[in-house]
Amino acid sequence: MKFSKPLRIIRNLLFFFFISTTVMVVVYRFVPVYITPLMVIRSVQQMFKGESPVWHHEWVAFDKISSHLPMAVIASEDNRFATHNGFDFIEIQKAMKENEKRKRKRGASTISQQTAKNVFLWPQSSWIRKGFEVYFTWMIELFWSKERIMTVYLNSIEMGKNIYGAQATAKYKFHTTAAKLTAGQCALIAATLPNPIRFDSAHPSSYILKRQGQILRLMKLIPKFPEEKVSAFKKKRNKKKFFL
Repeated sequence: MKFSKPLRIIRNLLFFFFISTTVMVVVYRFVPVYITPLMVIRSVQQMFKGESPVWHHEWVAFDKISSHLPMAVIASEDNRFATHNGFDFIEIQKAMKENEKRKRKRGASTISQQTAKNVFLWPQSSWIRKGFEVYFTWMIELFWSKERIMTVYLNSIEMGKNIYGAQATAKYKFHTTAAKLTAGQCALIAATLPNPIRFDSAHPSSYILKRQGQILRLMKLIPKFPEEKVSAFKKKRNKKKFFL
């Protein structure tokens, strides 16, 4: 079947888009994300203000981040992160129902969706960006593990003015490392994520302190992430105990 020239161009563009984005997603499954579109956008904004562009960011592996931090962001942002496929349809339905009566609409973005947006897209909301967000969310859920999604999220998300990721936040906000962040500090960080420029985890307002308390309580109720891996030997031993 022969296509007209415009259709061939569209076909080739779609094919190029699919191949290039697949390669990007697969590469980022293994390679650290050192720069995101938001970092570039913030730098350009700084230059327009006559400031020198700067950002603080240092990639660290998942095992170099306090185990409290993924629990805090799950408790605050996405309770079903470990079990959903990138989209929390329960929360989407709740948000749609609540937004019928609310003046200020609330979203239902998951950590997977926020990771897709942070790494591959721009921050300004629009239907076009939402469409790409759905696509990239589906892609990272397909090619990455949940632990990898969380690793990228905790390393790339904006956590303060010119501050991105857990290591930089730990250093500039709490004068420590990402590995040594306490449960309380992690809950403070998670509490500021809806607006990390307005809210300061190092100097929390009464509202942020209240949110911290709520998050700390939720952290005790949600399942541990990631699940503790039980060795084959332990599984076999536990199975024998069950039958004895």
